[in-house]
Amino acid sequence: MHQKQHLSFSQIFNMSFGFLGIQIGFALQGANMSRIFQTLGASESDIPGLWLAAPLTGLLVQPIIGHYSDRTWSKWGRRKPYFFIGAVLSCIALIFMPNSSALWMATGTLCLLDASINVSMEPFRALVADKLGDEQRTQGFAMQSILIGLGAMFASYLPNIFHMVGISNTAALGVIPDSVRYAFYFGAFCFMAAIMYTNLTTPEDPPYDMDAFLKEKENSKGIMNGFTSIFKCIVEMPTAMKEIALVQLFTWFALFAMWSNATPAITSHVFHTTDTTSAAYNDGADFINGCWVVFNLSNVITGFLIYFFGKGVSKKMIHLFCLIVGGFGLMSIYFVTVPGLLYVSFALIGVAWASILSMPFAIISSAIPAKDTGVYMGLFNMFICIPQIIASLGGLNILTHTFIGPNAIHGILLAGILMILAGFSTVFIREQKA
Repeated sequence: MHQKQHLSFSQIFNMSFGFLGIQIGFALQGANMSRIFQTLGASESDIPGLWLAAPLTGLLVQPIIGHYSDRTWSKWGRRKPYFFIGAVLSCIALIFMPNSSALWMATGTLCLLDASINVSMEPFRALVADKLGDEQRTQGFAMQSILIGLGAMFASYLPNIFHMVGISNTAALGVIPDSVRYAFYFGAFCFMAAIMYTNLTTPEDPPYDMDAFLKEKENSKGIMNGFTSIFKCIVEMPTAMKEIALVQLFTWFALFAMWSNATPAITSHVFHTTDTTSAAYNDGADFINGCWVVFNLSNVITGFLIYFFGKGVSKKMIHLFCLIVGGFGLMSIYFVTVPGLLYVSFALIGVAWASILSMPFAIISSAIPAKDTGVYMGLFNMFICIPQIIASLGGLNILTHTFIGPNAIHGILLAGILMILAGFSTVFIREQKA
């Protein structure tokens, strides 16, 4: 078996740095899309359906990009061309998004943005498996989690920063505030800069057996062969991937409930307003951006703990602990009456997020065959997207309205319950090696 080189902290940092930019784009989307949808006239009950564009595009794009990046080798590398293409498209979407003047425009741009982010994101997951041996993969994915947290922490607070320097955080009915628009513009610049840093500092290793690589590439040429190859990988999916599906179902249903409900739930439940033109609503939305900063700071701290102390510890036990902590954090929001206590809730949720971004990928990266790393990382995205699609197509509203209550805050409470169930579901995972 080919022995991979042991990489230093700085080398792992460089190869992961592009994820900082990816997460700036992703966090601007996550923290502000519900605000944008409400500004453009969407009701609380409409928002989960409008979010459908994001997981649906990820479900379609990632396996395809994974397949083609597995079979790419050029003077620019294997994964790096996809980093760059995805970054260019994402920057275009980030610039257009805050200039949407109607819901259909915002939804369409969300499709472009999420698809473009996925073009860059999926090969980054595969790059860890390409360059790191099994004993360093927990560290590799933990480093991505750390940089994701830093990028998201910065991006979540960007509208507040622009508001602090005198740019308005309010606007006329149906108009997105200037503080949000400028945040998206600056996020586009940061996205491209971070991707280019990784592209310029990280060399990619050519296929270990070039003859076998070229033969595989030739045999899978063409669109139909590509779909056949992806379907074959689904049929031959490793046991560990199948067993983690239940964990991902609960986890990502919960996350979708959190992202789509956080702004409307907290502005109405804690700040007592639903008027998107009011100062109280926009101050509340800005306060929530500050909560996302705490969430991501907690993610960064937890990521460092996993990076330095996670080696040798069972990956699934780390995941179990972190998910249960995050579940209690989500449930606690329901009982908050003083805004400052939200920081504690979001800090606990950030513990779960650090593990969600690292442990499942570390578990499956050891179980999948090297030649199809990109495809399997893309297919694993099914377990991320399908729960969100189910939630957005009515699953979230049905569960909350039937079993808990009709308001957005009940969606947050449901998210906490599901996150705890996800934690206990990790006991069924059997870690394996390909």
